[in-house]
Amino acid sequence: MKYTIISVALIALVFCFTTEANSQVTNPAKKVKEKGVDRTNSGIDRTIDKGYDKLEEGVGNLFRKKDKQENDPETTDESAEKGQPVEAGAQDKGKSGPALSWSKYDFVPGDEVIFEDILAGEENGEFPSRWDLWRGNVEIAELDGEKVIMMRDGSPGIIPYFKDPSGDHLPDIFTIEFDLLYKGEYPFEINLFDRKNQENTSPTGYTEVTVSGNQMRMGTASSEYPDNAKDPDVWRHISIAYTEGKLKAYLDDTRLINIPRLDFNPAGITLHAYHASDENHCYVKNVRIAKGGVKYYDRFMQDGKIIANGIRFDVNKATLKPESMGIINEIFTLMKEHPEISFSVEGHTDSDGDEVSNQSLSEQRAATVVNTLREMGIDAGRMTSKGWGESKPLDSNTTTEGKANNRRVEFVRS
Repeated sequence: MKYTIISVALIALVFCFTTEANSQVTNPAKKVKEKGVDRTNSGIDRTIDKGYDKLEEGVGNLFRKKDKQENDPETTDESAEKGQPVEAGAQDKGKSGPALSWSKYDFVPGDEVIFEDILAGEENGEFPSRWDLWRGNVEIAELDGEKVIMMRDGSPGIIPYFKDPSGDHLPDIFTIEFDLLYKGEYPFEINLFDRKNQENTSPTGYTEVTVSGNQMRMGTASSEYPDNAKDPDVWRHISIAYTEGKLKAYLDDTRLINIPRLDFNPAGITLHAYHASDENHCYVKNVRIAKGGVKYYDRFMQDGKIIANGIRFDVNKATLKPESMGIINEIFTLMKEHPEISFSVEGHTDSDGDEVSNQSLSEQRAATVVNTLREMGIDAGRMTSKGWGESKPLDSNTTTEGKANNRRVEFVRS
């Protein structure tokens, strides 16, 4: 009799797990909570709640293999044996989404952050406080538990807010980065001038880098991401580098645009979701504009260290974000070409949060960078790691940009 009861219970348990697993596979909807305030055209507050059932952690977690310890010196990788870059985020294999190695990603952010918006302190339904509106309807929303800029309808366009809106906000050397989720049939535009406050100075009229599905375009320059089957429901990372007339643009880990001589001077930025609508929202997050970009070897020879604020991690974790690989690939190449160079890899944080936690986090992040370079083929004896927490700020911790400059990894001559 006991066997009968146990068998029935076991069958029920397996059936329960199977049902849950199937429902997760066939209905991978994202949970979106949007509470919008549309003041642009009507002046009447309205609240929007739209939702789909969010994937809950389920049976997949029961069968997921335990990740190897991040700092295990015995951990090896086939690509490490070949001296090649390894996959960013290898410390967090449980994450959903496409696996990208970013091994050939050569984008390196500017040295000094001049504008950053991570939407800290923003309220759902309000217009993003660090931006100005060119046209349309734009507001803060919550997507999968994370605050994002939602570009709703009216051909929306937004501009980073500067005190002198008509002035030239961009230096001769700068970089732009942000994350984009947009399923629109028509392109998303990154105009390289402020369409509300500045004049279009391009003789051809083309000032925008456009993103449409897997394709990027600027004027007659156009190229398509090699993975044509890439899921349109995933976030894409957009990177643009401008150096005294030369412009490069990247979609995720691949450079798609390379223009040797731009015919106008970029002076500002407008993000424009051309055909966003209530049925086809566009989402933007993690916007950063940075100044400068000196070659790492020259910087190292001049200053004895390389300061990198473009190495990024998940919030309150030591897990590398894929876009960090541009800098790490540069450091890897530098160390391969100059075997005499050794580094102390040193982590720094801003002053947000607990001082003790920041100290520990900075140590863990520095160790992650060292381990990543070691896995790529750099001799561990050429690198040490340490963390300084919030004790050595480069900039003020009272502004968003200052905090961004303080969150950094330094490669110091040792």
